[in-house]
Amino acid sequence: GKHVSHIPSYGAEMRGGTANCSVVVSDEEIASPLVPNPGVLIALNTPSLVKFGPLVRAGGLVIWNSSLCEPPRQNAGVEYLAVPANELAEAAGSYKAANMAVVGALLARRPAVASLAAVEAALDEAVSTRHRELNEINRKALKQGYAAAG
Repeated sequence: GKHVSHIPSYGAEMRGGTANCSVVVSDEEIASPLVPNPGVLIALNTPSLVKFGPLVRAGGLVIWNSSLCEPPRQNAGVEYLAVPANELAEAAGSYKAANMAVVGALLARRPAVASLAAVEAALDEAVSTRHRELNEINRKALKQGYAAAG
């Protein structure tokens, strides 16, 4: 029920470095998908946290993967949330679900983005047929991240 845009950046990052993706979620049509000063940053690794953390605007939220990152320098007026994403993902059944753990944390802290139930329901539609067997792990990691942020 929302408008969504995303701009992934894969350049040389696909060879093992960091990658990033700007996402805009809105109740209204999106005029520009560019995100120079995000309201939320999810950083799964230290280089991303260092590069994008300072860009988060006042009133924003930085969710960082405490499994891999050292605590970040904190900016005044920004909320910081450490989520042990790798540990949560492993407990759910696969380290590859670390991204779902931080999405769960995001939904707990910013419920206006979407509800936990809506994201769970969308998994079977959003995940390709050949990977749907992983959705139970994705759901577990999502719920664990949600609980960790609560």
